[in-house]
Amino acid sequence: MNTLRQIRFVWKPLLFAACLLPFVLVVGDAFDITGRLGANPVEELLHRCGLWGLNFLLITLAVSPARQLTGLAWITRFRRMLGLFAFFYVLLHFLVYLGLDQRFAFRPVLEDVIERPYITIGFAALLILTALAATSTRGMMRRLGRRWKTLHRLVYPAAVLGVWHFYWQVKLDTLDATLYAAALAALLGYRLWRWRRARRAPSQSRAGSASAP
Repeated sequence: MNTLRQIRFVWKPLLFAACLLPFVLVVGDAFDITGRLGANPVEELLHRCGLWGLNFLLITLAVSPARQLTGLAWITRFRRMLGLFAFFYVLLHFLVYLGLDQRFAFRPVLEDVIERPYITIGFAALLILTALAATSTRGMMRRLGRRWKTLHRLVYPAAVLGVWHFYWQVKLDTLDATLYAAALAALLGYRLWRWRRARRAPSQSRAGSASAP
C-alpha cells in the first residue's frame, strides 16, 4: 500500500476516531456511562466542548509549521479534518449554551451577544469558523480561486478571538488560558518569522547580484 492509500484508508479513519473520542466521552459522562459531569453539568459541558474546540484549532494551526520543520508534506492532508473538528466542537460549545443554558431563549442570547464582550468575541469566532467550514470543500476552493486562501487566513483572527474568549470567561484562574495564549503566540510568531525571512531573501539576492564582479 502506497503512502496516499495508507493515509486515506488507515491514518485518516484512525485520526477521525481519535478526534471524535472527546465527544463520545462527553456523551458517555452525560449518561453516567464513562464518568460524571459533576455538580454543574451544563458548565462542564460548555467548558469541555469549548476547550476541545480550541485544542483542535491550535492543532490545525500547528500543521504547517510541523510540515515545514519536518519536511513531511503528507501531514497537510490531515489539516482539513482537524479544522472541521475544531468547528464541530466550537459549534457544540455554542449549542450547549443556546439549548441547555439558555433553553433556546433567543432574546436573552441576543442580549448576551450584544452586551457581554466575551460572548461577543466568542460568537464572532464561531461565525468565522462557520464560513471557513462551509468553504472547506474542493468545489469551493475551485470556485473561489485565489480568494479562498485570503478567506481562510481568517483562521488566525478566529484563533485569537477564541483564546481571548477563553481568557475573559475564566476571570480568576487564568493559567490555562495564558498557556493557550502563549501557544497561539508561538504559532503566529513562527509564521511572522517565516514571512519576514521570505521577504528578506529576494532583497538579499538582489544585493548579492549587484555586488558581484
